[in-house]
Amino acid sequence: MKIVEVKNLTVSYDNNIVLSNISFEIEAGSICAIIGPNGSGKTTLLKAILGLIEIKQGEIKILGKNIKQVLDKISYVPQRFSFDKTFPITVEEFMALSLAKDGSRKLIAEKLQELEMHKTKNQLLSELSGGQLQRVLIARSLLNNPKILFWDEPISGIDIGGERTFYQLAKHLNQDHKITIVLVSHELDVVYKFANQVVCLNKKLICQGLPEKVLTPDKISELYGPVSLYKHQHHT
Repeated sequence: MKIVEVKNLTVSYDNNIVLSNISFEIEAGSICAIIGPNGSGKTTLLKAILGLIEIKQGEIKILGKNIKQVLDKISYVPQRFSFDKTFPITVEEFMALSLAKDGSRKLIAEKLQELEMHKTKNQLLSELSGGQLQRVLIARSLLNNPKILFWDEPISGIDIGGERTFYQLAKHLNQDHKITIVLVSHELDVVYKFANQVVCLNKKLICQGLPEKVLTPDKISELYGPVSLYKHQHHT
């Protein structure tokens, strides 16, 4: 099943083309990494899929429908989350803002427990570290049992030791919750280890498919320019 379909997408700002005639599909149940160098259009693509920017050319479907029809089936974890750090809101209160009307506070406790953040429920949001805040945002994204989770640069601002943990978490959500994960990343090593689909961008679509098949030295050079490569082992 195709959970995301992008057809002939072109996005431009002030006559500057950011994405040119992009077409690809994302399979349900996959972990799909959108990769490319800085300025390649990765975040723009994510915003277009989420309906956050106007599309003048092309078509995007999620679960076969317009995004406005499936908002209750998707969640988004941003790269950066800005808030007033002087506002005295606790983690539990913050989570409750995203709880469905018929939702239970018990669900908040369950999701915080799953993300190993249950001990912070009475802490102020402003007191959390970057990694803790990222985990709370992920816990919040799970409250309404999404079919697909969009995740923009999940390790941005996170200490190196936390990188593998976050991608292992993505794998857990994918396998145990049957959530399709679509993430923007610039970490090729992590893509090889955790993704089973890759979309390679540099304003146009360079390649797509299984990382170990499509990320050839030629395609990586086309994507990033001349680089030194070493052999990766793909882990399932």
